[in-house]
Amino acid sequence: REAYPVADLDGQLRGLVLQNISNAIAGSGLPFLDLAANQVMFADALAKELQPAFAKIGLKLETMTVQNVSLPEELQKVLDQKIGMGMVGNDMGKFMQYQTAQAIPKFAEGSGNGGGGIAGDAMGLGAGVALGQVLAQNLQQGLQSPGSAAAQAAAVAGAPVQGVKPEDVMATLEKLGELKAKGILTQEEFDAKKSELLKKLV
Repeated sequence: REAYPVADLDGQLRGLVLQNISNAIAGSGLPFLDLAANQVMFADALAKELQPAFAKIGLKLETMTVQNVSLPEELQKVLDQKIGMGMVGNDMGKFMQYQTAQAIPKFAEGSGNGGGGIAGDAMGLGAGVALGQVLAQNLQQGLQSPGSAAAQAAAVAGAPVQGVKPEDVMATLEKLGELKAKGILTQEEFDAKKSELLKKLV
């Protein structure tokens, strides 16, 4: 054949690239999570790995461009959760704050879709935060005085949570979500208020 259309070569070249990606990652010396921040270096390593394979079919590979390096969505979610939990460590207060922050976007999303289920979600989250505060106090008191842990736990469970009430914070967040959905608040303003309110829960 005197000429080969791009369509004929596309599949073969794509296969060559895919076959050599793993070797290129290993040869670059970069962890996978750092590839996105070092795309030029990775592209150079990939080009070096591919040049012999291209030469075998009579092609010369001059340069390689990597446009994006990303994980599948489900794997990215797992990684984000693992990183988030690693950041809070064994701090119960930070754990509660992290869990609450994970739930906040659902309020804004619900408001944008007409507010369906927002009240129930707010009550559930408020109750969860209150329970988390009680458990945190029980754990702290139990560590300080193991002998009286049961009595202290009963006293804490029967006493109201001090400081800002979780239901008040949740109600405010719900209203903020509605304002954001209507375009009155920007995403940045909503995030700032959310962060400010979350600090009051711990």
